[in-house]
Amino acid sequence: MLPVHLDRTRAEPLPAQLAATVRRLVTDGTLTTGDRLPSSRALAADLGVARAVVEQAYDQLLAEAWVETRRGSGTFVASGEALPAPAPPPRPARREPQYVRLDAGTPWIDPRHVAGWRRAWREVSAARPPRGYPDPRGLAELRDALAERLARTRGLTVEPDEILVTAGSTDGLRQLLGALGPGDVLVEDPGYRAAVETVRAAGRGVVDHPALAPVTGLVGCAAAYVTPAHQHPLGRVMPAGDRLALLAAARDADAVVVEDDYDSEFRYDVAPVPALAALDRSRVAYLGTASKSVSPSLRLGWLVAPPAVHELLVRRRTITHDTPPWPAQRALLTLLRDGWADKVVRTARRVYADRAPRVAAAMAPHAELAGPLAGMYSTWLTDPASATAARTAARAAGFDLPLLADYCRTARRTGIVLGFGGVTDAELDRALSAITGGLAGTLAGPSDQ
Repeated sequence: MLPVHLDRTRAEPLPAQLAATVRRLVTDGTLTTGDRLPSSRALAADLGVARAVVEQAYDQLLAEAWVETRRGSGTFVASGEALPAPAPPPRPARREPQYVRLDAGTPWIDPRHVAGWRRAWREVSAARPPRGYPDPRGLAELRDALAERLARTRGLTVEPDEILVTAGSTDGLRQLLGALGPGDVLVEDPGYRAAVETVRAAGRGVVDHPALAPVTGLVGCAAAYVTPAHQHPLGRVMPAGDRLALLAAARDADAVVVEDDYDSEFRYDVAPVPALAALDRSRVAYLGTASKSVSPSLRLGWLVAPPAVHELLVRRRTITHDTPPWPAQRALLTLLRDGWADKVVRTARRVYADRAPRVAAAMAPHAELAGPLAGMYSTWLTDPASATAARTAARAAGFDLPLLADYCRTARRTGIVLGFGGVTDAELDRALSAITGGLAGTLAGPSDQ
């Protein structure tokens, strides 16, 4: 007789209880390979249950390879080769410290605007979803709203049908790279790490280019990825002469310039810099994102590609249905249509305009500002030891502070990239106190450039 106890007061079905008991008897060595189990009739009588209870338990164990049957002989514990590997004993999960991120991409979303966000999702729940697969270019009404916004805020005049809605800027880059001919991709160094990983994942080589140097040649490259309005992460605006040189190099090499316009709406020192794509729509692919103005978790962006590439992308998306979820698109449409996104941008711009000089006043005695104050972060040049000390001090205070070296590949620049968008004012004050304390303790100075 098996040492089995079935508890009829438990919610777990009796067959599941019996199967679990047999598994435990095998794993603890009470039952070993080749041991014969009681017949379903005999075990049912011993346990005082219907025969079907035992049969269901045996069938489950047979399906999981814990037991095997032999014609005319009965049911036996399976051979060692057939037995499932025993699960390792549970180990307590190691809990990583939870840091407040001071990264360059987390925006300030004023909690007073939460009502608009909720209203958008209520409208999604009441809206009629598309019949079948959605438009491969994206929701038509959303593209109308995006075309209006690009013309108004970025000086980029496009037709709605020229816009492709994407699942963020890296998704747009991924799809774009899949439509280009063979060749490497020039990427600024230091530069946007997600873009580098996207290029590599696409099977293309990355050509490191000094971030502040003009691009004068693109031989062997299918594309050049740049952040001209606010170089990520050094912060400089690409000069007019460098823009023209880049476009000339792209024409000579028959390459595409990929313009990632990730945070141009958040200039508070001057008016937003016009988009590079406005200079040559036939050569520039424009990437935009809602991550900085609405929410990174929405995972929406847009791509305006050169005409020939656009048509290829539309054909591919028609086949693959590689478009963002309709509910997210519908929510963004409401946020744009109701003026919520504009309100969030205006509020965030005021917050950044207030915080940037506070950060500069605290940091200036200890480090060198890499570029103009703009957007939701600033980059500070220091020697390597000081950068490490600042990061260590920040972590001790509960903050995750990126190092400039993390954005470099072959470039030799050191310092910190201090994001001030995704924190409260009180958190920013604590972070600055910790960071400047770490820098002061190492007598920081700018690194050799």
